[in-house]
Amino acid sequence: MAMTLTELNELPAEQAAATFTSCCAASRWVEGMVNARPYASVDSLLQTAHDIWQTMDEANLLEAFTAHPKIGDVDSLRAKYANTKAIAANEQSGANAASEDVLLGLAAGNTAYEEKFGFIFIVFATGKSAAEMLDLLNARLPNSRAQELQNAADNQMMITDLRIKKILGLAA
Repeated sequence: MAMTLTELNELPAEQAAATFTSCCAASRWVEGMVNARPYASVDSLLQTAHDIWQTMDEANLLEAFTAHPKIGDVDSLRAKYANTKAIAANEQSGANAASEDVLLGLAAGNTAYEEKFGFIFIVFATGKSAAEMLDLLNARLPNSRAQELQNAADNQMMITDLRIKKILGLAA
């Protein structure tokens, strides 16, 4: 259910915290967002979200990452990408439905990623096919932990930004 910026500004702190937590589970980020209200504009809200995110340390980042489901269960991957073929049929890109090999690759890649880096693969998945996700995962696996922490943090911020926009009815 979308709300206006005014409604978000006027929420009691506890409800505002719950709303911001649905965007990003890092408690320090949530506290900062609640305390920075009221926001004069959506742009100022989004800028504040980015500014606070830039102050997060590793523990805060990992707290945010734990709120994401792990892409590793083949059955849930099958369900997630079952409609890819129908959607792709209407796109100019001509993407194909996720094959069993791609789904198994995602599951195995996610396990390898978590074992190597100590946190799950975080990626801004909106608009990406299963094959694109697998390509991204495989491209990031050779990275250092520090680079992956930064990549995951950057992707988390894109996810958070989209979720804020959804709350305000500015994104589908």
